[in-house]
Amino acid sequence: MITISNIAAGIKPSLTRKLFDMAKGYDDVVDFTLGDPDLPPHTAIKAAGCRAIEEGRTRYSQNAGLLDLRNTISTYYNSKEALLYDAQKEIIVTVGAMEGLYLSLLTILNPGDEVIIPAPYWINYTQMVSMCHAVPIIVDSDEDDLTVSVDSIKRVVTSKTKAIIINTPNNPTGIVMSQDILAGIADLAITYNFAVIADEVYKTLMYDQPAFKSIAHFPGMRERTILINSFSKEFCMTGWRIGYVLAPEIVIAAMTRMQENVVACAPLPSQYAAIEALKNADVYSETMRTEFRKRRDVLYDGIQRIDLLSCRQPDATFYLMVNIKKTGFDSESFAYRLLQDVQVAVVPGITYGKICEGYVRLAFTLSIERIREGIIRLDKFIQNLQR
Repeated sequence: MITISNIAAGIKPSLTRKLFDMAKGYDDVVDFTLGDPDLPPHTAIKAAGCRAIEEGRTRYSQNAGLLDLRNTISTYYNSKEALLYDAQKEIIVTVGAMEGLYLSLLTILNPGDEVIIPAPYWINYTQMVSMCHAVPIIVDSDEDDLTVSVDSIKRVVTSKTKAIIINTPNNPTGIVMSQDILAGIADLAITYNFAVIADEVYKTLMYDQPAFKSIAHFPGMRERTILINSFSKEFCMTGWRIGYVLAPEIVIAAMTRMQENVVACAPLPSQYAAIEALKNADVYSETMRTEFRKRRDVLYDGIQRIDLLSCRQPDATFYLMVNIKKTGFDSESFAYRLLQDVQVAVVPGITYGKICEGYVRLAFTLSIERIREGIIRLDKFIQNLQR
């Protein structure tokens, strides 16, 4: 009889996917669960992918990805953020940011190492760390504003600390870490000699703040930072499974060796489409940002008008956290009841750490018409609770 490993047995399906799957059982559901933009990629991006298929460019690339794409990524970062990475030595193209994150962890972690994860956090972080036989160390944020402090991070640093994962702009809150907090984390990383894995996949979806500045800019941080990025959110290419990592040469070399043994390389048509996406990124990104700002404002204004609910307007991303504490429900019960009663699907806040109990997350990755319908149903649900 085949038995599974303790690691495999310990991996749990996320509540995000559970609610998404449950929503499929209803005919007319307003689904706020997944961070999967409903907008199609720009026509030119799709054409580049189709052209690659039609021209037979569907075989393997180098394990690290097409050099043309890595050169394009290097040029993009140099021009947009004044960060210069060697295309041949310091960049790898991965099967989505998720594979990039996992390979990064596999590259630097030994059994028993500790990885600090500020809450709220994306559930995959903790599970990936566990899959590497390492230990996730959760740091709770302030309960009122869901923002983590440097002091709270410092308190959990030990001799076993190997890395911290930061996600800014943040999923699920849409909060952007301040430069003071990033500077504090940078100081800790240098003082205690640990790496920073910076998940920056939402940085082009900032609405009301100055241009994004990565922690890699801080003195002494480029050589200890692993930057994770993706084409999924910025260019609506979730199903194309294309991401990338920028890091010191020693890290990228090890990741490339691992990639050869896991997936060989990212899909070639997706890589050609990614080249097109980055060459005209400003145009494509602004279209996304304009549309999602409108959606954010509609959802935020609507939630604020519903009794018992409150929320903070997100600075970035396409997520909004709603405080449901006045309803008396825990987040999971609220989500199940909301789906059952009015066919609106949301993600229970407990998914993102204990600090998020009393919240639910809504992804405004659907049309304004459907967002408005969801608000009407939420209002009806709350009114029924008050009767």
